[in-house]
Amino acid sequence: MAPDKKKFYYNRELSWMDFNARVLEEAQKKDNPIMERLRFLAITGSNLDEFFMVRVAGVSNQVNAGYTKPDASGLTPKELLNELDKKTHAFMEKQYSCLYRSILPMLKKQADIEFITPDKMTDAQKRHIDAYFHQVLFPVLTPLAVDSSRPFPMLANKSLNLAVRLTSKDDPGEKCFAVVQVPAILPRFTELPKIGETRCFVLLEDIITAYLEELFELHEIKAVCPFRITRNSDLTIDEEADDFMYEIEKSIKRRKRGRPVRLELIQHADKDTRKFLMKTMEIGDSEVYEVPGPLDLTFFSKFANLPGCDHLCFAPIRPTTPAGDFWGYTDIFEAIRDGDRLVHHPYETFDHVVQFIAQAAEDENVLAIKQTLYRVSGNSPIIASLIKAAENGKQVTVLVELKARFDEENNINWARKLEKAGCHVIYGLTGLKTHCKIALVVRREEDGIRRYLHLGTGNYNDSTAKIYTDLGLFTCNAQYGSDASSLFNVITGYSRPPEYKHFIVAPHGMRSFFVYMIRREIENAKDGLPSGITVKVNSLVDPELIDLLYEASQAGVQIKLIVRGICCLIPGIPGVSENITVMSIVGQLLEHSRIFRFENGGSPRIYVGSADWMPRNLDRRIELVFPIEDEKQKARAFSILDTMLSDTTNARYMQSDTSYVHVDLRGKQKISSQLNFYHEAQERLKELQAIEKDSILIPIHSAEE
Repeated sequence: MAPDKKKFYYNRELSWMDFNARVLEEAQKKDNPIMERLRFLAITGSNLDEFFMVRVAGVSNQVNAGYTKPDASGLTPKELLNELDKKTHAFMEKQYSCLYRSILPMLKKQADIEFITPDKMTDAQKRHIDAYFHQVLFPVLTPLAVDSSRPFPMLANKSLNLAVRLTSKDDPGEKCFAVVQVPAILPRFTELPKIGETRCFVLLEDIITAYLEELFELHEIKAVCPFRITRNSDLTIDEEADDFMYEIEKSIKRRKRGRPVRLELIQHADKDTRKFLMKTMEIGDSEVYEVPGPLDLTFFSKFANLPGCDHLCFAPIRPTTPAGDFWGYTDIFEAIRDGDRLVHHPYETFDHVVQFIAQAAEDENVLAIKQTLYRVSGNSPIIASLIKAAENGKQVTVLVELKARFDEENNINWARKLEKAGCHVIYGLTGLKTHCKIALVVRREEDGIRRYLHLGTGNYNDSTAKIYTDLGLFTCNAQYGSDASSLFNVITGYSRPPEYKHFIVAPHGMRSFFVYMIRREIENAKDGLPSGITVKVNSLVDPELIDLLYEASQAGVQIKLIVRGICCLIPGIPGVSENITVMSIVGQLLEHSRIFRFENGGSPRIYVGSADWMPRNLDRRIELVFPIEDEKQKARAFSILDTMLSDTTNARYMQSDTSYVHVDLRGKQKISSQLNFYHEAQERLKELQAIEKDSILIPIHSAEE
């Protein structure tokens, strides 16, 4: 019997807010280094911006369109919007409480660092900002008057601005407004001369406010109010357009003019200015967020990198080079021929992925390279190698997903450069995002054509590979190679989705595969055979799979879920999900790998890939999940899951009331899975170095001997 979803399905937006609350907990944790606490606080701000731009905007659109159908949790869009209003307002209060009551006092105490305003500056500091304002800032500023002949300016999404209420010195009864944009091109904070041993900083908007009179000499300034707007940024794209790239570019421009969904104001804002901004932007009371400032906490991410403050940060996790599986090899193709290689990022270097494409680009025996790209770095060495490969006459086919949200402009630029170099570029597929992570190298060898593969859980992005946890498999298994060729034929042409030998590919076979695997665990449990499911994903939303997991729990299947973010399943409900635990790991690194283990009657199987358990991943994307079959690598993948399940430091467990609690450490060892993986990678490399050092020296004899 399927459970009542309204009681047993948690709303995805509310669950996402709970995830951001777990990130905020890391900012509140006094055990974390102070600069890392600032960084976590900045992440919560960045996360919340995107949440408003996409999720809140989407719910708001439904309400405005009169859509009243309840979601799987039983909430109508209007009810959900009310819940989100309450939750987001309370959350932002907690952000600033954390900043003012905990972080800033601790910053002063531990690091002798503080932010000050011009009214508290020494003479030397005032001279410093005076020079900065007149030499750097003043030429950049553009005050914009707002009156009957000059309409309210089109302000960029997430830009920081000052609203200024003025009266004319000639006509004191006249009330007028102006807007001064805080230039994003300049640093948000400026270091001042020290006061004793204290490092002092001032915010850009505070400098501008101190010198506003120089911008409005004919007027008297009555009130100044920093404000920031967040706009609806969810793109609507006509995928049937003749010029798809042009259509994407048009949509990006529309994003900049999207309807405001949030207005942030400084607390105790001038009433006339508040009223003026709300009226001008057509925004309601519930969409106004008054905070003590500073607005836009994301700048603390850069502040956390302040020179001289390394001791106030986490000890860096430096990837081992080479990864243990590549020890002793200089030729990456030789290493892969000798056996499958598994690399765990960022504990082990991402350089092998970069080297895989770089070596293929230069190798005279390589005939073709095919690769999918979803999000890449700003100065991508992989793209540089693909361009080099095309220039060297190799056949290079690249799918660049132009619909990767907020990376559209970056991907358009790369697509153009690749095309210019002679690569065959696909922009994605109509109606589907291509989210799978796969690179195929076709090489001519003495015994014929061999296909080399890299299959991963994460993007081909050398920057995020330093902070995202991901797995990558290198193989030249012929059956995997055959599946890879078939997959690329589906992506690049009109090929019918084939019967893959090993790959599980969405949208045509992944949902049915996972349904089958869960059902088999149910049958095994009923037959008294070993059963169990362990899954690590970023999000668990799909109602059909959640229903099946409930059914499996009721059949006695032990289910362990490691879900970083959104989880719509509710564990621990008597008679429904008693055999399910849900863990979320939030720590120094962003958990990103997706891993699926099924006990399979005593012969466990493990799969990894790019797909979360969400309807979009299973039904509206090209996703790839693949088995790990090499016994050595399979054992390693099992061990990775076991280590994560043993975490007692960064793990929190979801309760049946949807709250999350830390592990009770009484009688337990303090374990950080992320630090354990890091130390394991370091130890593995040291052992390999020691073996090489102690190996027997073999003399070279003459041919005559």
